[in-house]
Amino acid sequence: MRVVTISATYGTAGSVIGPAVAGRLGVPFMDRAIPGAVADELGCTLEEALAHDDRAEHGLGRLLAEAMRLPTVTFGGVDVYLPGNMPLPAEDFVAHTERVIRQTARGQGGVILGRAGALVLADHPGALHVRLDAPSKRRVLQTATLTGVTERQARRLVEDNDRARAAYVRHFYRVDPASPLLYHLVLDSTSIPIDTCVELIVTASTALS
Repeated sequence: MRVVTISATYGTAGSVIGPAVAGRLGVPFMDRAIPGAVADELGCTLEEALAHDDRAEHGLGRLLAEAMRLPTVTFGGVDVYLPGNMPLPAEDFVAHTERVIRQTARGQGGVILGRAGALVLADHPGALHVRLDAPSKRRVLQTATLTGVTERQARRLVEDNDRARAAYVRHFYRVDPASPLLYHLVLDSTSIPIDTCVELIVTASTALS
């Protein structure tokens, strides 16, 4: 079955492109279903799983990004503080997230948004790894247009999400998620129309499989 991972910076319409690609390929779109499956495996609440998810509004990426400012333990060369009152180690949630992603890839296939999918499935045969990115200014404008917030609010959303998602990948995988070497395809979905991005990803996935 076809497998596509999508790493999308905020404001690049990953949550629009991902489902469209999945529909074209006839496979599930894996985003919110991942923390639900992790919660089932660990026997914890969905809220706990979301608190350790890289794409959740108050997820672990936000915590790591904020922790970089508070010196205590080493975090990618920077001393940081991590609270010790989490009910389960963060590594448990990450390990189970990876397991869900691998099970999806080995089973029915799917389009996986975020959660370092390109790294988790780096060696999976036929998996296409895609990065959606663009200059911050264009992502801010696209966010304001798509969500109806002010440009100032959009800029805050973009900056906060960029920090959080990069912190998650840097902390657990020790790589820069923006590196083009991690992906087969890098697209600027603020300049290339969304429908064209979908078409390019579907074509590349079909050619790679």
